[in-house]
Amino acid sequence: MNRDSYNQIAPDWAAARTTFFGHERHYLDVLVSGLPSESVVLDLGCGTGRPMAAYVISRGYRVIGIDQSENLLNRAKAAFPGEQWIHTSIEAYTFLHRYSSAVIWDSLFHIERECHEPILRRVVEGLPVGGRLMLTVGGSDHPSFTDFMFGHEFFYDSNAPEETERILTHLGCQIVLGEFMNQPTTARDKGRYAFVAEKAEPFIPPDRCKLRFPAR
Repeated sequence: MNRDSYNQIAPDWAAARTTFFGHERHYLDVLVSGLPSESVVLDLGCGTGRPMAAYVISRGYRVIGIDQSENLLNRAKAAFPGEQWIHTSIEAYTFLHRYSSAVIWDSLFHIERECHEPILRRVVEGLPVGGRLMLTVGGSDHPSFTDFMFGHEFFYDSNAPEETERILTHLGCQIVLGEFMNQPTTARDKGRYAFVAEKAEPFIPPDRCKLRFPAR
C-alpha cells in the first residue's frame, strides 16, 4: 500500500517536504556530532532526499539512501547523483554497506510493529561503537490504522516511545535525545516521538552470550 501511495503522491510530497519541521535540523546536528568528514550516513526511507539527506550532504558527509518508492528515489538520484541510492524496502535491505550513523525518519511507523525490533537490531549491529541512530516512532501504542495523505491511503503502526526506548537500551544504546515532536490527541493525530541514540557497547545476541565451559 505505502509503496504505491508514495509513488502516486511523489510530486505533491516533493513540493511539500522541502524544509525542516520543528527541531529536525538540531536532531541531525546531534546525530553527526563528532563524525569525521566523508563519514557515511545510512538513510532508511530517504524519500526524495530532502531535507534530511540534503542537509547531511551539505555538512560534508556521504549518504546511502534506500526507499521502496521508485518515484521518490528517482528524485533523490537526480538531485544528488554523487550519492548511493538503493531501491528496496527497509525490511528487505541487506545491510552489507558500512556506515557510521543511521536515520530512520518517518518511515519505521509505516511497517508493522513486530518488525521494528528486528530492523533496529540490524541497524545497531551495523553501527560502530559510538555511532548514532536517529528515528521517529508514533507517540502512543495505538493499534495499527490507515489514513489518507494527498488523497491516497497509507498504513501506520508503532510501538509506544517507552517500548522503543526499551528496545534501543536492550540493543546496547544509550538515549542521547528523546522528545515528542507532537503529542497524541483524541482526534486523528496519534503523535510522533523523536530519538537520537548512541551505540554504547557491542550488541551480543542472547544465543552468543551463554557461558562456554571447557570439556572435562
